[in-house]
Amino acid sequence: MAKILTTDISKHLQRNERIFNIFTYILIAILTISGFYLLLDWRNNRNALTYSNSFSLDLDQIREVTLSADSPETQPRNPNCSVWNCLNLYRCGQEGHNSLTVYIYPIKDYISEQNGKSAYTLTKEYYEILKTIANSPYYTSNPNKACIFLPSIDLLNQRLTEPALVNRALASLDYWENGENHVLFNMLPGNNPINTDKSIVFGGSFNSWTYRSDFDISLPVWSPLLHSIGKINYDSYLPKKYFVILGQLNILPEYFRIVKSLGQSHPDDVLVLEECQNNEVKSFRCDANSEQKIFQYPNVLSNATFCLLARGSYLGQPDLIEMLAFNCIPVIAISNYIAPFEEVLDWSLASIRIREEELSSVMEILSSVTQFNILSLQKQGRWLYEKYFKDISTITLTALELLEERIFPHHSRTIRQWNAFENNVVTNPIFLPIFGQKSQGFTAVILTYDRVESLYALIQKLTLVPSLQSMLVIWNNQQKLPPHLSSFPSITKPLKVIQTKANKLSNRFYPYDEINTEAVLTIDDDIIMLTADELDFGFEVWREFPDRIVGFPSRKHVWDNSTLRWHYESEWTNQISMVLTGAAFHHKYWSNIYTYSMPNEIKTWVDDHMNCEDIAMNFLVANITNKPPIKVTPRKKFKCPECTNTEMLSADLNHMRERSACIDHFARIYGRMPLRSVEFRADPVLFKDNFPEKLKRFNDVGNL
Repeated sequence: MAKILTTDISKHLQRNERIFNIFTYILIAILTISGFYLLLDWRNNRNALTYSNSFSLDLDQIREVTLSADSPETQPRNPNCSVWNCLNLYRCGQEGHNSLTVYIYPIKDYISEQNGKSAYTLTKEYYEILKTIANSPYYTSNPNKACIFLPSIDLLNQRLTEPALVNRALASLDYWENGENHVLFNMLPGNNPINTDKSIVFGGSFNSWTYRSDFDISLPVWSPLLHSIGKINYDSYLPKKYFVILGQLNILPEYFRIVKSLGQSHPDDVLVLEECQNNEVKSFRCDANSEQKIFQYPNVLSNATFCLLARGSYLGQPDLIEMLAFNCIPVIAISNYIAPFEEVLDWSLASIRIREEELSSVMEILSSVTQFNILSLQKQGRWLYEKYFKDISTITLTALELLEERIFPHHSRTIRQWNAFENNVVTNPIFLPIFGQKSQGFTAVILTYDRVESLYALIQKLTLVPSLQSMLVIWNNQQKLPPHLSSFPSITKPLKVIQTKANKLSNRFYPYDEINTEAVLTIDDDIIMLTADELDFGFEVWREFPDRIVGFPSRKHVWDNSTLRWHYESEWTNQISMVLTGAAFHHKYWSNIYTYSMPNEIKTWVDDHMNCEDIAMNFLVANITNKPPIKVTPRKKFKCPECTNTEMLSADLNHMRERSACIDHFARIYGRMPLRSVEFRADPVLFKDNFPEKLKRFNDVGNL
């Protein structure tokens, strides 16, 4: 009995010992994990203590730093700097992050031991820059992870600084290293330039001599007057009281005399402002030709169509931002001025640039600008202001984005994306990928009036094209109903007939809801000579050029020196500038723009004359893209279709004269000749090569 009891007690103790060991292991594991997190937290705290001198917005805790007279100074500006030799790219993209990181030095007051002068002149604008970056995704408090370093020394207006003291203050920065990977904001340079070493300058007064392309960044000079204005409401369509305003104060005397004389000779169209003699308030300007007339500035700019920006004591002027803010088109008369963010912004879309020697004839130059172009310039200028220039924060973030694109170019936006309105309804093809979609195919839009037999023949031809998705017949005859669908040829592709309300050639370009593809083939009802291979190949070419008009019959515009007018040329030459839309592919986006955004004067001309809708479409696309159309394969049957069919509208002799007249008329409306000539066409790779036909994809191409 005792033996059994001893055995049970022994088993019980062994079981308790196992339980004790399990609890011991669990306790050790808990202590180990806790110790690991305590260690990790200690390391994090140690890092936090190590970088406790990160940027702080508390201006009451500024520490003073005394600089002796023998402190080292920065070196003069390196004029040959580029991203590759003055920027340490190995600092950027650390730990796999393909984004810009910016470290801001703590704000300190640098004091000269020699004369007690201070380098601390923190303006409201520079404080806003520091605050914007500190609150942005670009900011890092760890200098070891920074790609770019930003001193907290205010150099926006260099006239407020002591150059020698600033040179010593910059050289004393912990990570200066000859300015490598440092950015300096400098909107207004001083008479005694600061030595910037290898640092990147974000400046507001660059010219073509001082600007280091792809290294420095040109900024707009911010206008303090815009702080108190708030939200600006303006309407581009309201009539303007003045045609041109000059509100600039520091314009060079020789240019001011020229513009003042223009104001005297055109008192109703030109307003020249200057500083009021007995008024120091900067928000008021006086008429240079009548001191009694006082205007509130910059609000008066909203009353003008154009605003002059001439050469002054500094190239960069706050007037440029003020013009954009009040929707006044800037006329930049500074020959070598580097406009803000000129590397990516196309200022020709929002301003007019003239040479300084053309200032005396500025009225003649501006009078030739059409109303359509004026509205386009105003809209683009308003968009640029809201997108990139509306406040200090926006300007700062735009500059950093541009710098980031230089360092990480594979993530950069295209120039077109930098300058494009956002469009959530219709996608602009010039912002599409290189190739258009293939799976959708194309929609054939057939314009017809009463030629039923040729229409049926064309439909039968089109249904053989593999890339055709559907057909849309636009019946342009209001006096007669279209044939019933039961009488149409039996085909395997969807077909719909739409009878229009008015007989207009522009009906072929209406953005019908039935068009579900990106590619549209506009084709006349009598174009029955094209083969399935030619149409299929034309679609493949369009896929490579989705922003162009791609088609078969081509024409050219030429200048007639005897009449001083543009002339329509239908003879075969080595150049083309138009592809007729009687048989051509285009993106459906252009149908939308033709219908809703093209100048109404052009549409009215086309509808009234029943002519030139194809030329109008060529003008439209070329004006937006600055690119020529693409001609596909040689087709001699397209040489002169006007001469082969007496039933066609173009058989009238006046037709050719009208087409020359409309080219000249459209060029005047656009204010320029947008058509571009080209000397090539697109053919299949093995076209006319001595290869077996089974090796060629498009066998039936180019045959007569």
